[in-house]
Amino acid sequence: MTSSPSPITLLHHFQVSLPPDSAPAAAALPLTFFDIVWLPTGPVERLLFYRFPHPTSHFLSHHLPLLTSSLSRALLLFYPLSGCVSPPRVPSPSPDAKFQIRFSPGDSVPLDVAESSEDFDRISGDYPRAFRDLHSMVPRLPIADDGSIPLMALQITVFPNQGVALGVAVHHVACDDSSSIHFLKSWAAAAIGGHSKESPISPPLTDRTAIADPDSLYFKILAEMQSLQSSAPPSSPPPDLPPELVIASFAIGQEQIERLKRGTSARSGDGARVSTFIVACAFAWACLVRAQAWFYSTKKTAYLLFSVECRGRLDPLVPASYFGNCLRPCFVEVGVRDLLNGEGVFAAAEAIGKAIKGLEEGGVLKGAEGWLQKIISLVPERPMSIAGSPRYRVYDVDFGWGKPMKVEMTSIEKTPGTISMAEGRQGGIEMGLVLPKPEMEAFGACFRDGLKLLL
Repeated sequence: MTSSPSPITLLHHFQVSLPPDSAPAAAALPLTFFDIVWLPTGPVERLLFYRFPHPTSHFLSHHLPLLTSSLSRALLLFYPLSGCVSPPRVPSPSPDAKFQIRFSPGDSVPLDVAESSEDFDRISGDYPRAFRDLHSMVPRLPIADDGSIPLMALQITVFPNQGVALGVAVHHVACDDSSSIHFLKSWAAAAIGGHSKESPISPPLTDRTAIADPDSLYFKILAEMQSLQSSAPPSSPPPDLPPELVIASFAIGQEQIERLKRGTSARSGDGARVSTFIVACAFAWACLVRAQAWFYSTKKTAYLLFSVECRGRLDPLVPASYFGNCLRPCFVEVGVRDLLNGEGVFAAAEAIGKAIKGLEEGGVLKGAEGWLQKIISLVPERPMSIAGSPRYRVYDVDFGWGKPMKVEMTSIEKTPGTISMAEGRQGGIEMGLVLPKPEMEAFGACFRDGLKLLL
């Protein structure tokens, strides 16, 4: 039996580096305690789909040269993404004893250009479709021979006379979504600006001393990571026949969000501010628990895990333009029975709001040395987790083809129970998830039924 031909054809491979006449000198940026927790993870991956009703030849001749030159200029500002993370060079507690992002003039980012024979509208739809159909459009980070970690890879896939998909993979150890979306918007602005060397986007702050560490959290958390790694049991082999995974998107409108906010406020009665993020998380959480009834039927408690932005919560404050990771985990738990009853969404929203408010007690770094242990202890409980945020405005990334018609965060597939979140294309919130087909059908039915009650 022969396999069917791949719908993807690689056309070009580039290594895009900074303009040689203006590249900065070699640099070494030490990782912070916010960064090192992401060392064992992989890249955050996104696919941005754009309408492009032109043949591939038109893209290659008119758009590709501008995209590569503007990428080179954007990397002038975001030069760490061209480098690699290297292990410590000395054992003593000093800056050289830390993992570092090392950059040298001439470092580059891989960019592949491919053509697809697939149906663009089918691939970029909201409805459930096979997750494997997206694999060939997602770039892979190169593997370094010296044990260092390359930080970014890109791929542009052209669907002739239909559209373009931009695949972005950024290793989480380099930066969080706030920084990676800042980079994408800078690249897009440089592309729209043509050959102008002036960037209309404010440059990032790459100075890692912006993250104060008076309690040596870096070395404490690194020691915790090493201890957990040495005591971890061997991983079990994957199942012989993994379930077919599908990916889908679900939208909740602004009017429905406002109804959820009013219901949550009425239930809590304390006048606390209820955010769009809180009620959207609560709504998705209740649906996911129902969709995975096979797991929760024997459980008393459901768990939620998401990252909280710390730039505006630290002392001293960290500028919004800081390039790197600046997130801490937030943990929420609710009784399964409470989630499944008629008031489940409001119970979840109230618990999420209390957890966020609790971060103000004792400072945002309280308990930092135990975060990893708590995350690992929750893995068997299959917590729902959140990737992305509507505040990053990923649908504003416009390379001159208009706003994306669809954005997928494909890396959510690596952690079961993860839901991506972004601003809705028509307002409200858009959520994406990857599940086995039966669970996706159950989630979709619960989601649609829940929305009907909010009309």
